[in-house]
Amino acid sequence: MTGSVEALDTADFVLVDAGVPLCLVDDPPADAVPDAEGLLRLDIPIADGRIGAPAAHRHGDRAADRVGPGGGMVWPGFVDLHTHLDKAFTWPRRANPDGTLEGALSAAALDRAFWTVDDLRARMEFALRCAWAHGTVAMRTHLDSRAPQHLVTWPVFRELREEWRGRIALQAVSLLPLEEFVDAAHATEIADLVDDCNGVLGAVTRVGAGNDDLLERVFRLAGERGLDLDFHVDETDDPEARAFDRIARTAIAHRFEGRIAVGHCCSLARRPAAEVDRALDLAAAAGLHVIGLPMCNLYLQDRRAGETPRWRGVTLLHEIKERGIPVSLASDNVRDAFHPYGDFDGLEVFAQAVKIAHLDRPVGDWPAAVARTPADVMGFADAGRVREGAPADLVLFQARSYSELLSRPQHNRRVLRAGRAIHAEPPNYRELDRLFETG
Repeated sequence: MTGSVEALDTADFVLVDAGVPLCLVDDPPADAVPDAEGLLRLDIPIADGRIGAPAAHRHGDRAADRVGPGGGMVWPGFVDLHTHLDKAFTWPRRANPDGTLEGALSAAALDRAFWTVDDLRARMEFALRCAWAHGTVAMRTHLDSRAPQHLVTWPVFRELREEWRGRIALQAVSLLPLEEFVDAAHATEIADLVDDCNGVLGAVTRVGAGNDDLLERVFRLAGERGLDLDFHVDETDDPEARAFDRIARTAIAHRFEGRIAVGHCCSLARRPAAEVDRALDLAAAAGLHVIGLPMCNLYLQDRRAGETPRWRGVTLLHEIKERGIPVSLASDNVRDAFHPYGDFDGLEVFAQAVKIAHLDRPVGDWPAAVARTPADVMGFADAGRVREGAPADLVLFQARSYSELLSRPQHNRRVLRAGRAIHAEPPNYRELDRLFETG
């Protein structure tokens, strides 16, 4: 960083020579030409906590009120569309016994016995502090909504959402296996709870021939209340898993008007090409939004003791995006039985996805998958983009290229919120030790 770093703590200044991905800039200056990596070199004025009109950078302009990233990259704050804040950081208490999805499900079921108000609040707030330090501005979390846990978890979420308002915008999704929608009374209770909390109705779909009626029930409950939907879909390597197709067909049949997000979709990568073509046609027609979760899927999928995995576990990100279907990338589980790693860092999600799924040569507009695109799904028009009049919620990197950006963790990034540096660091894991003393 060149220029006066202290300027980041003043009301008005200009970020000079900022390398911003073209896909993250609304209304880019007509005379700003992207380089070979798709980066625009911009001067970005910041005034009263908001972004002014970006201008094409001209070498040699160094006024006193200017801070130069020195050609470093500048991104808008990250948007994390699929997380599990209620499970986060439980790994020290309940590790996955064998690294499989089945092992994770059994461990999580046992750990729920410890999910008191105090336990949930401590871990969820710890997660938010991690995300805040890394530059996240909005998050959607799935919340386990089995009875009676929903009566504990949702009130804690509401309190944290209010406490974090203005720092990280939060949305919640009900997490309930589709089979549990057979209990019409509980299903209605959850839908009403989600509606009252301005949330999103969700389900874990293991759709077979015998429970399409339950999928219909989910769509009816959402449609009656004007709710969006968010499903866990086909988190398996079984090519016979086709919930992806069934959700699309149901959405088309219902003429569903809300947004529909589908996460995981792993089995798509194991299905024959002709089937994939038909499935993606349906998804495009239904307006589905796909969420790739590369880190968790890489960890769980194709795991067999003593064997090297034969596939990467991720869905068909390139093919889905090529069809014009919106794609986001997200953290998913962090330091719990489903995935023992991660830190709610949007850059780590992006970096891992690029390497796991070859989202490069060129990187193109993939940065939008952790910023603009998920912000649109959440309905946050000002988030995830560099736009005149939007809040100056930005992340500044010394890295000048994607090779530099993705080669180091970028712990020296500068996070701006409303134009001011936040000077935050991720919290110390030791803060949570007291929760695990009896676990």
